[in-house]
Amino acid sequence: MKVPMTARLFVIEDEYFVALVIEETMISAGHEVLGVYASGEAAIAAAPDLKPDLALMDIRLAGEMNGIEAAVALKELGIPCIFASANSDEMMRRAAERAEPLGWVTKPFAQAELVSAVSAALNRKAS
Repeated sequence: MKVPMTARLFVIEDEYFVALVIEETMISAGHEVLGVYASGEAAIAAAPDLKPDLALMDIRLAGEMNGIEAAVALKELGIPCIFASANSDEMMRRAAERAEPLGWVTKPFAQAELVSAVSAALNRKAS
């Protein structure tokens, strides 16, 4: 049995109330949320200094960059992601493969589903 892990997370979501629910869910699960960002550009700018363990990423974001592009850039910095998005059809999932996500949660999701996806991603990252 895997030991539960805590992580330092980024929440990258441009819908304020969705971001708030994700942030509160992650804090309640014992994780540290280092920042909530509406754009990929803002998250990428903060990542080198804050060094999150994992990013929870929407695909449609504010700014010029979409979530897939932001996730690829974060991956290049050594930061994996989980996509939490309503955009989860097969074509979108194939497009997102280049980001090598550690998980995918389809909106709307239950808070327990998100917590489980983060735990599974942390276990995958550790192995």
